[in-house]
Amino acid sequence: MKNLLQEYKAQRPEIIFEWADPETGAEGWIVINSLRNGAAGGGTRMRAGLTRDEVVSLAKVMEVKFSVAGPAIGGAKSGINFDPGDPRRDLVLKRWYKAALPILKHYYGTGGDLNVDELKDVVPITEDLGLWHPQEGIVNGHFKTSDGERIRIIGQLRYGCSKIVEDARYVPDSPQKYAVADLITGYGVAESVRHYYSIFKNTDLKNKRAIIQGWGNVASAAACFLANEGVRVVGIIDRDGGILHPEGLTLNEVKHLFDTKKGNKLSSPDLIPFAEVNDRIWDAGAEIFIPGAASKLLSEHQVQRLISGGLEVMACGANVPFTDDDVFFGPTAHRTDAQIALIPDFIANCGMARVFAYLMQPEVELTDEAIFQDVSNIIRAALAEVYAHEPSGKYIAGKALELALGKLMNQ
Repeated sequence: MKNLLQEYKAQRPEIIFEWADPETGAEGWIVINSLRNGAAGGGTRMRAGLTRDEVVSLAKVMEVKFSVAGPAIGGAKSGINFDPGDPRRDLVLKRWYKAALPILKHYYGTGGDLNVDELKDVVPITEDLGLWHPQEGIVNGHFKTSDGERIRIIGQLRYGCSKIVEDARYVPDSPQKYAVADLITGYGVAESVRHYYSIFKNTDLKNKRAIIQGWGNVASAAACFLANEGVRVVGIIDRDGGILHPEGLTLNEVKHLFDTKKGNKLSSPDLIPFAEVNDRIWDAGAEIFIPGAASKLLSEHQVQRLISGGLEVMACGANVPFTDDDVFFGPTAHRTDAQIALIPDFIANCGMARVFAYLMQPEVELTDEAIFQDVSNIIRAALAEVYAHEPSGKYIAGKALELALGKLMNQ
């Protein structure tokens, strides 16, 4: 696997599109690792301090993810180096998508990512620019279907991603309405944990303890779905503070925090200042950890403190979560993989990528159950494939990466 990984890391991306916004100084990149089978896909993120190298890393992760989730296309990513809290944010996004429009039309499909919302940002902006859907480039570049079939697939994408979830099994009991795109990635992260315990340990999640990093759509939804399975959330750490609850938050308390988040931020009268929660949470003790915030936030020291507290499984809701990751799977990932069950990002958070792939199939069932169960089934199949080669419950990320790279490099 080491040789395959080095070869994959060393491959230059096929296309790098670079953009500079003359009005704000924002800069952005679309990195297309390859136009495998005619197209590439990957979401759009925005954060201050984002670099081209980070976008390259994420594009390569996306290509590995598509080997799990489908369709069989290349990996890509859009990244904008700009403060998402700046009042000019929306105008920057509009100018960005206008510049990227020809690429989005013909061979690249995008969606939401860190600080960019699929339904509130990506869809309305790209529709105003004339795209039928932000995944249209994949439909055009990869599927090359007749006009009628293309219209049918795009219709499924438009309906399925924004569909309001009504099945009580897949949505928090809440007065608010949530779409598939709001919940599916966090659902997949939680399902990866459930399937790990089912496949590798032949047990369920009841009374397992969890610590959650981040409180955006991915992390907060994952917490809700885990709590619904009987997991006790004992700690949450977010950018401005967190919560420590040694006995575990109730399901209703977790759902309330999900409903009351401010944008992507945890909101609670019990919020502990960041410095204090960051000092204490890594020793709080939990079997499950969900890194679900930005990339490259988690240090090896923090991981070792979690392991000393009884950590059994880490499911990566964030892409490239460790501070020392290069393209991906750096030293901390290697060492963590040898000690606990490390479910890699390209399996754990493949939910939205899989929804796109599912909706691009002809005449699929467009119910909540069909969409959510398809994601669950794909994640279970990926972990079952790892189990067939490495049943110990360790080295999951390494074996999954070896299997994925084997498919990508040897085809």
